[in-house]
Amino acid sequence: MEQYQKKPGSYKSLKAYQKSECVYDITYYFVEHFLDRGHDRTVDQMQQAARSGKQNIVEGYSDAEGSSASHHKLTVIAKGSLEELLEDYEDYLRVHQLERWGQQHPKYLACIPLFQKHNDSEWYRRQIDGRSDEDIANIAIIVIHQTLALLRGLIDKIDRTFLEEGGIKEQRFQARLRYRSQNNQRDSRVIRNSREIPKNPNNPNNPKDPNNPYHNI
Repeated sequence: MEQYQKKPGSYKSLKAYQKSECVYDITYYFVEHFLDRGHDRTVDQMQQAARSGKQNIVEGYSDAEGSSASHHKLTVIAKGSLEELLEDYEDYLRVHQLERWGQQHPKYLACIPLFQKHNDSEWYRRQIDGRSDEDIANIAIIVIHQTLALLRGLIDKIDRTFLEEGGIKEQRFQARLRYRSQNNQRDSRVIRNSREIPKNPNNPNNPKDPNNPYHNI
């Protein structure tokens, strides 16, 4: 049933996935340059949260073919992972007494329109290369917020689709009913047509033919 099938890798067209990949690459760079992998457990936690945010979008999108509930659950997990990662960046800025860019900060105002246009992780890798930990942490926070907004929109869409069309099992059941109904209608037409005998006036067995010896009986 083609309507339930997705092309391999088509999740990459999702803006939420593209943005989550940017978050992952920024986080990988950040922990490699500013955290002590040998003594700081935050390294693994931040990388795992960034990975979970990305991978659960992939798994949820793929599972959508078989279960809308699974799609919803995994997308919510992705959102939760990125919210956890957001907290880690905010903690880092606070405990290191670094500035958290407010919404009126000149750098914040400059970043917002740029980041809304770019979903290419390579572009972000170029932007953060050589920057300070304060800059990169703030950049990550902005990108995470934008990703979370996209995920909330995706979750709303999943919920709306479920309310309007039902879950995958329900959709398959309805499709099966339509298929059976169409087949039954076709079979009925075939049977009805087979019962119709053409009335040929030249047929000697035609009861309305005056030459039929049984015509007057």
